[in-house]
Amino acid sequence: MDAARIQALIEAGLPGALVNVRGDDGVHFEADVISEQFAGKLPLARHRLVYATLGELMGGAIHALGLKTLTPEEAAGRR
Repeated sequence: MDAARIQALIEAGLPGALVNVRGDDGVHFEADVISEQFAGKLPLARHRLVYATLGELMGGAIHALGLKTLTPEEAAGRR
């Protein structure tokens, strides 16, 4: 598994999201995901949306995925 494939899967599952995935050992990754779909959702619900884009890869080919999930407004406030 590589970061580019994970990024493509998240982008396909969350259209319009800005996604950056890092990880070079093939099983541990970190992802920053900015999406309008996160508006009004608690962190756990946001993470579940991302995990749903990866399906059975979570806990299989992907051993660990650290997530930072933000709305565009939250991301703009951090700049």
